[in-house]
Amino acid sequence: METPFFGVRQMTRHLRNDGHRVNEKRIRRLMRLLPIYQKPNTSRPAWGHKTYPYLLRELPVERPNQVWRPDITPCRCGVALGMASNR
Repeated sequence: METPFFGVRQMTRHLRNDGHRVNEKRIRRLMRLLPIYQKPNTSRPAWGHKTYPYLLRELPVERPNQVWRPDITPCRCGVALGMASNR
C-alpha cells in the first residue's frame, strides 16, 4: 500500500479519486479489521533498552504530596505522546 498513514477521511477521498465507490463507514470498518497501519505497541519494551526497577513499590505513602511520579500517557494527536503528572 502506498499510503498506510492515511486516516479514514483521507483514505476515503484517495480511493474515491481512484474511482472506487466507498464511504467512510466502509473504510472505518476495513481499517479496524485489516492491519492497514501498525499501531505502536507501547507496552512492549524495546530490545536492548535498560529496564529500571520500580522504587516506590515497598514505600508506604502516608501523606499528600509525599510521592510524585511521571506518567507517559498516549493520546490520539498524531505520533506525539502527552505527558501527565500523577500523584
